[in-house]
Amino acid sequence: MLTVDYDRLGLRAGELLLDLGCGFGRHAFEGLRRGARVVACDMAVPELEQVRALFEAMTLAGEAPPDGMAVTVNGDATRLPFPDDTFDRVIASEVMEHIPDDVGALRELVRVLRPGGAIAVTIPSELPERICWLLSDEYHAPKAVGGHVRIYSEGELRAKMASAGLTPGASHKAHALHSPYWWLKCAVGPRNDDFPLVKLYNRLLVWDIAERPLLTRVPEQILNPVLGKSLVVYATKPVRDHRSTTTRELSHAGA
Repeated sequence: MLTVDYDRLGLRAGELLLDLGCGFGRHAFEGLRRGARVVACDMAVPELEQVRALFEAMTLAGEAPPDGMAVTVNGDATRLPFPDDTFDRVIASEVMEHIPDDVGALRELVRVLRPGGAIAVTIPSELPERICWLLSDEYHAPKAVGGHVRIYSEGELRAKMASAGLTPGASHKAHALHSPYWWLKCAVGPRNDDFPLVKLYNRLLVWDIAERPLLTRVPEQILNPVLGKSLVVYATKPVRDHRSTTTRELSHAGA
């Protein structure tokens, strides 16, 4: 289940892609399939081990380009272990809402993104998220260890991206069918996965992801702008005009 639109991100074969907070690797796998050189980064070592194993399985099964590259890296979003201007594209999917210093993390992402490169940041959409928080305090921090620490508005995320040095652009919402599922889970208890309606809804979502039938695809596309569980904002890192910078520096030096 992908949240990011790779065409809007502009990912091309051979480019270096960072999937920050990769989790179990859904975006990293698609990047590899498309011929990108992928770095999947996360703080959770068990997830990285599973991602690495699936990278190897994809290569053996011929699902990845023979000259493709995919590696896993254990890292902290606020102290990324990469040089400046390393990556062509960056994905940070459902990460920022977990990080207390989200501005620091965004600055790190800008640091490692090359000038002219693009980033996609996905977060829980404001309306569905507020309903989840109202229904259960076990859904979010501090009761949920490692859970969501804030609710974003789109304006807040755009402002923070801009303050970190990005130029925000297009946005869209996704996964409207998942919002009622999480409201139901919050209503009966976020960890109550055995509740009959939760189990039934989960089977519906698994079927939808696997089959992608028109029966669910069309209603979700209609509902996404209002009820989409995830919001995606795309942005670029400006290309620095070295000539203008040099002129300004010389002007100040001669003043």
